Amino acid sequence: MQNYKYILFIFLFSVANSFAQESEILTKNKAVRIALENNYGIKMANNAVEIAKNNASVYNSGYLPTVSASAGATYNNSTSDLTSQTGVESTVENGETKSYNASIGLNYTIFDGFGRKYNYQKLKESHNLSELEAKTVIENSLLQLFSIYYEVARLTENNKNLEETLSISKNRLKRSEYAYEYGQSTKLDVLNAEVDVNNDSISYINSQRLLANAKRDLNVLLGRSAQEKFGIDTNVNFELTFNNSTLQTKAKEYNIEIQKATKNIELSDFDIKINKSSYLPSLSLNSAYSFNKNDNPATALFAEQYSKGVNAGLSLNWNIFDGGNTKTRVANAKISRDNLKIQKEQIENQLERDVANALEVYNNSLFILSSEEKNVETNQRNFERSEENFKLGQITSIEYRQAQVNLLNSKSSLNTAKYNAKNAELQLLQLTGDLLNTSF
Repeated sequence: MQNYKYILFIFLFSVANSFAQESEILTKNKAVRIALENNYGIKMANNAVEIAKNNASVYNSGYLPTVSASAGATYNNSTSDLTSQTGVESTVENGETKSYNASIGLNYTIFDGFGRKYNYQKLKESHNLSELEAKTVIENSLLQLFSIYYEVARLTENNKNLEETLSISKNRLKRSEYAYEYGQSTKLDVLNAEVDVNNDSISYINSQRLLANAKRDLNVLLGRSAQEKFGIDTNVNFELTFNNSTLQTKAKEYNIEIQKATKNIELSDFDIKINKSSYLPSLSLNSAYSFNKNDNPATALFAEQYSKGVNAGLSLNWNIFDGGNTKTRVANAKISRDNLKIQKEQIENQLERDVANALEVYNNSLFILSSEEKNVETNQRNFERSEENFKLGQITSIEYRQAQVNLLNSKSSLNTAKYNAKNAELQLLQLTGDLLNTSF
């Protein structure tokens, strides 16, 4: 028994010491700020937005001309055997030929059937779509953040309740030991009290392990060291009121999935226009400035040749008939747009269902929360009365223990109900597009 008490003391001391190190209180607002800065998924989503922004630049639009330059030099040394018309033979040794050239050219598409225009507009809308995709990642990351955050809060409160329960059980054990020493109780009461202390200690240790694991999960989600020490804010408020009609209206207008579906339809309109541009001709401009110089050997007619000049031209190209390829692409693009419209209708229909279901879950969660609060009040009064009766010897230790367990279970159920209701509220906010506009 003394060895057991020593082990329990060492464990509780280490727990108290770990709590003392958790000086930082990680509020919900601070957790959101850290997640937006450090979360790996959010970082990658922001990088994807930057890529789309670069793609939507005028430098990727085809509106700017291309300019290229080239230069070269060659050298040749040869021996030539020559025979004139009169039959005279001669030999020219080490005949050197040197050539130099340089040019700079410009190419510009003046008109391409408006394909360039629509492609540039599509790139800009793709950038807007990437921002919506990033919002989706941020929303999902915040939901995951609060799911873990509230799990840490729930385990924190459960841990506190288990600590109180363990303290009550230890006091009961002391009382049983004193009563046994003075002949006022049996050894069985002492043994039962020891068993309850052991069980409560195990529950407390397991709660500590679950809490530590949940905190490490939260640290990783926040993109910081898994061993970071912190405390948690367990206060939650339910100040928002919802009705189905208002929620449905907001969801149809602000829900991210609806906005992405609308944006994809707009992009498909550009695909149709881009494909139709192949029906029209294209007009291109090209120009160049070139320089050439040759140093010839003695066998050449001219010892040196030099030329330079500018050339420019227009090129008109019109694919009058391409075997029906353009017609097929346009037809398929229209079908793809129709599919996107059908998909949007499906999303709207599912969203209406999801909002109604989420609202019902939220209302049920609030009702359960209210009921659990009443249960805690009832069990608290029952425990206090049982404690008084136990001290007076009017009830058995088993009856007292049952009242203690009932109180602990009701507090645990209350914590679960409280954070379930908060998560249900966040789900509603996401569906209506309000999650990123809410103060946490």
